[in-house]
Amino acid sequence: MTKIDDLDRKILRALERDGRVSNTDLAKTVGLSASACLRRVQELERSGVIKGYRAIIDREQLGVGFAAYVTVGLSEHTKKAQRDFERAMMAAPEVREVHDVTGSIEYILRVEAADLAAYKHFHTEVLGDAPKVQSITSYIVMETTKDERA
Repeated sequence: MTKIDDLDRKILRALERDGRVSNTDLAKTVGLSASACLRRVQELERSGVIKGYRAIIDREQLGVGFAAYVTVGLSEHTKKAQRDFERAMMAAPEVREVHDVTGSIEYILRVEAADLAAYKHFHTEVLGDAPKVQSITSYIVMETTKDERA
């Protein structure tokens, strides 16, 4: 684990708010010289604390107006069954997140589709056909009031 101090935390918070901030503005925000700030950012990148930079996209403008969280239980609890299921989900463009979790189910998925009809197709033709799926429960997102995913 990389040792992070308060200045690193300030840098990370600022980059989470705006990953395109210039180094000069970032340095001013956190109270460092531009060269010291750049060295810290580069070290955070090199050590893997900063994994990359992304654009936050308005999915609705791309015709993706439907989101659901889906819990999935598998009929077999083997490493092979999990890997086969995960491979199938990696190939499905509707699946935006796959979380292997503990509890009464194995996975929680975040699924995005154009609309309910497109989700139904995914549910039946993709998820319903995925290896070793025993149970599927869908939780439809009605509104998102906070989302800090980048």
